[in-house]
Formats: sequence, structure tokens, C-alpha cells
Amino acid sequence: MLIDAHCHVWRIGRNDHEWPTPEEPAIHRDFSLDDLRAAGGPDGVVLVQSQPSERDTAWLLDLAQADPLALGVVGWADLTAPDAPARIAALAANPKLKGLRPMLQDLASDWILDPGLEPAITAMVEAELAFDALVRPRHLRALLAFVRRWPALRVVVDHGGKPAIGEGALDPWRADIAALAAEPGVHCKLSGLLTEAGQAPTADAVAPYAAWLLEVFGPERLMWGSDWPVLNLAGDYAAWREMCEAWAAPAGRAALFGETARRFYRL
Repeated sequence: MLIDAHCHVWRIGRNDHEWPTPEEPAIHRDFSLDDLRAAGGPDGVVLVQSQPSERDTAWLLDLAQADPLALGVVGWADLTAPDAPARIAALAANPKLKGLRPMLQDLASDWILDPGLEPAITAMVEAELAFDALVRPRHLRALLAFVRRWPALRVVVDHGGKPAIGEGALDPWRADIAALAAEPGVHCKLSGLLTEAGQAPTADAVAPYAAWLLEVFGPERLMWGSDWPVLNLAGDYAAWREMCEAWAAPAGRAALFGETARRFYRL
């Protein structure tokens, strides 16, 4: 069973939509699960929030309840809100909610270490929710400190930590990712790398980064995701899957393409 650990759907102008904008014409339209099926999609997906909005999260949960393709949802909640623990508990009452994702890539590198977040993170641990870390390389060291502070929180690094592939920069991303991988509870997604490859989104450009993720995490803690439809900015669904299949050892493909996501997200 092919499980895509990272997909998006959205409706332009609804559910507090902020992105994509008309400046991304290839993806500035509505995308649905039926569109994913038409793209040659998987047997099951994890829907991930695309807007920093509880309204968007509620809509995704409704979709997941109605469509068996959606095995779970990674939503959004305001972790800084005074009533964040109550909001998180209410969201977690829906069994389709598997995790939360603050959009760290747009925040200060050390935002995640703010003591004011502790009530919300405690609520996530108590609700057994996963934490999707949408980060850039500048966030990785703070994320490591965060992981060590919260050993009971299941953390997955989205899109391999968004390395600067278009600049050909392996370091210091390589060492910082390895340090996170040394923490046994941390997982990672083999996703979103083509769109980080700049003007040359090719297998050759991405291969060294994918190889490093496979080496330091292994297929038992690495899960494949398409990042569709953002993927459409740089490639297509079938080609990205074929690239990743070529990079993965045959013995690890079942884990990479389904079993790890199923176990991590408790699908």
C-alpha cells in the first residue's frame, strides 16, 4: 500500500486562504483529492495544512471523514493562544487528527524554544499528536534543542529540512540533519526536495541530499511524500515517485513508501 505522507488540498479564496498567490499560476487554483487521484495518486494520504488557520484544519478534517483516501490530517493551531491546550484537546477529539504543524519556516529560528509554548506542547504530548517541523536549515539547531527538551513528542522534519539544493549547499545542513537523526524519536520526510532545487529540479541535483537522508535516517524513520500539488512547480507525481524508488534500496521500499508513515502517524 502506497501511503503519501505529505499532500495538500486547498480552495482559493476560502478557509482563510493566503497561499498560493497568482504569482504561482501553476498551482493557483483549487486542488481536491479527486485531482490527486487523476494525477496517479497513492492508496492513502496524510493531508497537511497549507494555511495557518483552524478553519482550514476543520475543513481538512471534514474531508478526511468523508473520503477514505485521507488516512489522517496534520492540522494547525495557534500554539501561542492562551487557550491553546483547550483548542488542541478539542481538535484531538477527532480521530482523523494525527498531528499539528506550526509554519516554522516563516518564523524566527529560535521561536520554537519560547517557554510560552510549553502549555501547548504539553497538550500535544498528552493528546499523542505528532509535531510536523516545517523548517529551513537555519532552524535545525534550535529544533534539535526542542527535540531534546520534549523527548516524548513525536517529531518529523518536513521536506528534509529544506536544504538549499539550488545553491548546491550541503553544509551545514548535512551535519545538522545528522544530529537530529541521532535522536531516536525523530523522523523525516523524503518530500519537497524538487522545489528546493531552483532552476534545475533534476534527479542529479537532488540525489546527494536524498542519499544523505536515506543514510542517516534509514527507511524505518524516513517516509515518502509528494508535497503535491506544490510539487507541480518543479515536476510531476509519477516522476518524483520514480526518482525516489530508484534511490531507495529494494529492502527498504515498503517502509519508505508506507509502513513508516503508518506507524509514525498511527494511521
